[in-house]
Amino acid sequence: MNAQVEPSALHGSRRPHKPAAEQLATTVAERLKRLMARRGGSFERLAELSGIDSKELSRIESGAASPTIGHLWRIANALGVPFGSLVASKERQGVFVIRKNQAQRISSSGGAFYSRALYPYDCQRPVEFYNVVIGPSHLERAEAHAPGTKENIVVSKGSVEIVVGKEQPVQLDEGDAVDFLADVPHSYRNLGVQPAVLYLVMSYDAPEEFGRSA
Repeated sequence: MNAQVEPSALHGSRRPHKPAAEQLATTVAERLKRLMARRGGSFERLAELSGIDSKELSRIESGAASPTIGHLWRIANALGVPFGSLVASKERQGVFVIRKNQAQRISSSGGAFYSRALYPYDCQRPVEFYNVVIGPSHLERAEAHAPGTKENIVVSKGSVEIVVGKEQPVQLDEGDAVDFLADVPHSYRNLGVQPAVLYLVMSYDAPEEFGRSA
């Protein structure tokens, strides 16, 4: 499933802009190059750790291919960096406002699941804040994140079922919250017939160096 930037996230600007998929591909390619240069390690090592075919990874690095959400998580885990370092707003200082009609939204499953980053990425504070919308009756499965990754979720609208690893399913209704380690496979299911709205805070342990040998 391809990660897509929702067209509504780009409204409000009169200046010409690239198509959503092309813009995402360019952003990821630029930040991937910068992260690899900063952290060291080889392109071959990244392909090995991420489990992504080297030719496919090369297309992502060059900006020729728009990565899937799965690709982005695998690359982030392999590099030992937060997901936001690949897709979120650039690092800023001072007061930074993200307008509702300008924020970048990344979707999957044909738009049935999408997240909107509500923060500028700050490498000194490995914590991320997302607005997540899940379509009616949709089930979204997530791969295990990097060791020590934690998710804290509060439901703003609707009812959602969360399954973490081999734990029993947990139902969350409006106003309920849950905290769990997300370094195992997990899933989110909308139990209703209207879109469910969540707010997600994701935090990370200190990562291992990408260039270090296993």
